[in-house]
Amino acid sequence: MGIQREIIKNDQKATNVFAQKHNVSRTKRGEVLGSRGGFRGCTIWFTGLSGAGKTTISFALEEYLVARGIPAYGLDGDNVRTGLNKNLGFAPEDREENIRRVAEVGKLFADSGVVALCSFVSPYNNDRELARQLHKSVGLPFFEIHVATSLEECEKRDVKGLYKKARAGIIKGFTGIDQPYEIPVNPEVTINTENRTVDDCVQQIVEILQENDIVPRSAVEKVIDLTVSEANLPKAIEEAEKLPSVEITKLDCQWLQVLGEGWATPLTGFMREREYLQCQHFNCLLDDGVTNQSVPIVLPISTEDKEKLAGCKQFTLRYNGVAKAIIRDPEFYEHRKEERCA
Repeated sequence: MGIQREIIKNDQKATNVFAQKHNVSRTKRGEVLGSRGGFRGCTIWFTGLSGAGKTTISFALEEYLVARGIPAYGLDGDNVRTGLNKNLGFAPEDREENIRRVAEVGKLFADSGVVALCSFVSPYNNDRELARQLHKSVGLPFFEIHVATSLEECEKRDVKGLYKKARAGIIKGFTGIDQPYEIPVNPEVTINTENRTVDDCVQQIVEILQENDIVPRSAVEKVIDLTVSEANLPKAIEEAEKLPSVEITKLDCQWLQVLGEGWATPLTGFMREREYLQCQHFNCLLDDGVTNQSVPIVLPISTEDKEKLAGCKQFTLRYNGVAKAIIRDPEFYEHRKEERCA
């Protein structure tokens, strides 16, 4: 249940103030900012108890993104309170103003094309929702990350010795001890850091960012496994048996295994024409970042099979009559072999 408290209105007090529109669009900024290309500005909001691991994960994610050509900047609660918000305490109304200011700063970073990483206890749902709405109102992505480390574990860590002081009554108004923490209702990611590495936690967030087109596929280190799980195998076989099919060679089946087991990540199937041409001309894949790929992985198909499959949205690949895979949303393109003369 949420904590009932008075909400300070976020009213505009300054008069004769008018929002000024930038001459440079987000798209233009995205073209020159970082080495990945494209606008990737967003705010990733880490919330959780003191000692949960918010800043540790945030700074590790910042390092991960920057190393891959994606501009990012970490905003930490302690750092902000030594500068921008040094005039604020830890009373509920001060906490609210602290989060409001940080949310506005995060929004500016995100609008500039930078991934803003905000690590704040931010114990109240209302304050976090305000931060989300500030971004939503101007069309900027916002991701709430609940670092859900238990109070017991946080007290065991107690890196700064704050829990010990709070238990002794030296610190008043400490979240989790004598001030409440409202668990996020619907965060984009929930992370339990206990018995997990920092890198593992970072990859969990990176996968969500990839799904939302913030991080390109080529920057995700997790192998893309295309094989069907044992639990879903009977259903997949049943579907494959009902579809039109083509027979493939032993070599094609071997390439199919390479793709299925993720050895060709970030490819998620046989190369489409665009990917094939990039591979042939540049020895790499250029969509969603740059990935070295000098060997073309393509599926040869006869004119007869192409005509048979015309209009099919999906079909089965068979090797020696056994269903091995399903091709969805197929693209047929010419493999030109022409003479050259100079």
